[in-house]
Amino acid sequence: MTVILRPARTTDAGTIGTILHGFTLENDWVPKLHSCAETIAFCGKMIDQDWVTVAESDVGVVGFLALNGTEIHSLYLDAHERGRGIGRQLLDHAKSRQTRLSLYAFQANTGACKFYERNGFAEAARSNGAENDENLPDIRFVWRSKGMTHG
Repeated sequence: MTVILRPARTTDAGTIGTILHGFTLENDWVPKLHSCAETIAFCGKMIDQDWVTVAESDVGVVGFLALNGTEIHSLYLDAHERGRGIGRQLLDHAKSRQTRLSLYAFQANTGACKFYERNGFAEAARSNGAENDENLPDIRFVWRSKGMTHG
């Protein structure tokens, strides 16, 4: 399967919102704070701010990464497309544009935490979740390009 990465278009909001909302539905530990429609509207706002790159295959958009400066806000894939290297492609795309990236992952999302560590991110801090909407303990991960030692 060939996957291309491209900037998201307004018309992608429904698909990426459904992918993001689907993640909350498939994980019992994630509080259900927003409807699918609210999640789609939120994704539309991220697209409007030019944060979003989508991964598109012959079946359509299968994942996305939202990058606000050096902060990865979101990286989600359709459940059927995980484990195929698409997440790594999206991360590599972000890495090609920055010398430093950071993100938060929920501690309970052990698969994501392992994924980020395999892809060169290091744990920088942990929190009790008081600062995120879900109130779930999280981990801050940071990646620096090789050769960058400070900053």
